This record gives sequence, structure tokens and C-alpha cells, in this order.
Amino acid sequence: MSLTTLDARTALVAIDLQQAIVAMPTQPYPGPEVVARTAELADAFRSHGLPVVLVRVSFAADGADAVPGRTERQARGLAFPEGWDVIVDELSGHPGDIRVTKHNWSAFHGTDLDVQLRRRGITQIVLTGIATSIGVESTARDAYAHGYHVTLATDAMADADADAHANSVGRIFPRLGESGTTAEVLELLAKSRV
Repeated sequence: MSLTTLDARTALVAIDLQQAIVAMPTQPYPGPEVVARTAELADAFRSHGLPVVLVRVSFAADGADAVPGRTERQARGLAFPEGWDVIVDELSGHPGDIRVTKHNWSAFHGTDLDVQLRRRGITQIVLTGIATSIGVESTARDAYAHGYHVTLATDAMADADADAHANSVGRIFPRLGESGTTAEVLELLAKSRV
């Protein structure tokens, strides 16, 4: 699907582009490429006076605020190195950006993201980040359920599993919004702001 429009009040929402997650091996794009494309989008959004939201996942040192559900793949007992949850330098350092810390897959669940967006009159979000099938897809699903128009910059996201990324991009995202490349989003942003 090609991108059709960006609303006058659109925000960029970058998911989990933090030290440890960006350093993981990802497909089909390595973390630094995802960061570079997201940084390019962030610069363009800022230059047009549109919000940039930097979402990170973090947990208390004792893991007490981690999701407690029973799963076949338990993440319990993982030790996180110092600074693992710090947003990468390429995206940080902009005091006007909105920062959201989540403790779940979706950036909407248990955070003030919806309030932050609605108070700014945001009607559409452009999503980037890692991992496509987890944090990005969960946030896209919730954004859709909250009534936002969802745009997915598919070359500014990656996953640890190529098949999971492809499933999200090919099967899930078309049901939640419109997908395009970073270049297509930038082109549409420039056209819509003339």
C-alpha cells in the first residue's frame, strides 16, 4: 500500500531505540540503519514543529515491574547491563521531544502516551523501532484501537527474526494503517507542509 496523506497533527513515535536493543543483531536492517533512518525522520518532524516521541522499555533493578504472565519463553532472571535502557545518542539531546518509559510491549499500555498525544491534538502517528513484531506491532495495534491513523516506516524498523518482521509488514500492518519507506514519509511530509 502506498502512503496517502499525513495529517496536520502527526507525531513520530520511535520504539525502543536504546543502547542494548539497537546493539542486538536484527533483520532485515541492522540497528544502526534503523537509528539513522529514524534520526532523519526525527529531524524532519522537528523542523516542521511536529512532536517526536522517544519510547524506551525499562524495568526496576529487581524486575518487580516486569510483566508477570506465564509464557513458554520466560525472560525472568535476565541481568541488564548499566545503561542498557538509555536512548541512543543519535536521537537524544532534544529537550522538546516527548519521552515515554514503558514496562510492556505496547507504548500505550500503562503509560501516558495517549494523553501526551491527545493534548497536542495528534491524530496520526508514524512508527519506527525495534522489534517490528513486538514493540512496534503492539504499539501499532493499540494506536489503531485508540483511533489514530497509523503509518509504518518499514525500513526504519527491524526484528531479531526476519520471518516475524515479514509477517508484521506483510500481514498485520496493512490491517492497521499504511506502510512506506522513510523516503516516502519524508516526501509526503515535505509536500504536506508547503
